Amino acid sequence: MLTKLSVILFVLSAVLVAMACVKADRVRAWRESLNPSAPEVPDVAFVVARIILVGVAVGGVVVGIQGLTVEDDSKWSDNELTSAVRGATEALDGSFTYGSSLEGDAPADFEGEYATNIEDEVVEHGGGDAPQFGVEAAVTGQTTSDEAYYRITASGAGVSFCMHVKRTHEGYIETVAPGLSGDAAVVKEPKYTFAVSSRVGEC
Repeated sequence: MLTKLSVILFVLSAVLVAMACVKADRVRAWRESLNPSAPEVPDVAFVVARIILVGVAVGGVVVGIQGLTVEDDSKWSDNELTSAVRGATEALDGSFTYGSSLEGDAPADFEGEYATNIEDEVVEHGGGDAPQFGVEAAVTGQTTSDEAYYRITASGAGVSFCMHVKRTHEGYIETVAPGLSGDAAVVKEPKYTFAVSSRVGEC
């Protein structure tokens, strides 16, 4: 939308500059042909008109350029998304988390918490020129309690990625609950490690 508006501003600016370049004698002749009894326009009026026309044209060009910049900053490029997904994959691969001692070996929240985690990592690795929004990690295909595939896209980018996530139960971490003693004081929390890989294209 902003691109179209910028193009319109550039065209209008070009028209205004063209109008400013019209010679005064030609304008006088055209005006006289329409109204021979009209008073003659002084040269200073043409100078003022040219200044106004050029000034408005310059303003249109500046606003148009700003519109293109805003449009570019609000969209992901293919290179930005490629670099961001690569960085997010490296950051997530080998990461780990702890489950609840009460829930035991509970299924991973691939459609909720982990999908949000992927989106946040992609945005974080997008770099200074990439938008801070517009990334979507959608679960695709069959998902189990410990394995999922994500289709990663971003607004403006023509490329998509397939990210594979596999969770492995690495054992338990034991902590001692304060105020208790003996076996009752030992709390076991399951530890999970994530293996993450990604590739260009659909899953």
